[in-house]
Amino acid sequence: MFRLKVNRRYGDVIVLCLLLLGIQQLSSAALIQAKARLAPLLIEKAWEQTLRSGAPAVKPWPWADTWPVGRLRVEALDVDLLVLEGDSGNALAFGPGRALPSAELGSGGTAVIGGHRDTHFAFLQQLRKGHLLQLQLASGESLEYQVQALRIVDASQVQLPVNTAVEALLLITCYPFDALRAGGPLRYVVTVLPKDAKLTI
Repeated sequence: MFRLKVNRRYGDVIVLCLLLLGIQQLSSAALIQAKARLAPLLIEKAWEQTLRSGAPAVKPWPWADTWPVGRLRVEALDVDLLVLEGDSGNALAFGPGRALPSAELGSGGTAVIGGHRDTHFAFLQQLRKGHLLQLQLASGESLEYQVQALRIVDASQVQLPVNTAVEALLLITCYPFDALRAGGPLRYVVTVLPKDAKLTI
């Protein structure tokens, strides 16, 4: 009789633990979904505040390690993306990011913008030479660019040219687009120059 009561107590404890674990897992999944829905709204709000105030580095939430620095549009493909500062994993989860060693957007140098091939930068595979892009800066000024070149490079063998004397955007993502496993050495690089400029990089 005593052994039966002990076994029932253990059974009850195990069921309770499994129930609590299930609740924790569901709560964690719900929190991720809430963040995924809320983050773009907060980033958009931070961008609007940047445009209104002209203040640099308006963070979308107090502990954010990134903030919007530009808006990239490709009307032909119905693309409208906010570009974030930095290309760390945390920043790229929310949008394409400007690589910190590269030039500031609109500064007259070469700015490198990276993004994930299966989310924000999936559209790169549809870009063609001659496509037009608009880049809105934090000042509100809009610049027009044109796709000049598309290429695949092996990042382990080739160092991308970041010549700060040439005004350009390099849009970079992992390649191939349909790879089952991320993290390979291949990169898809789109060279974008001011409209009517000649390719010099």
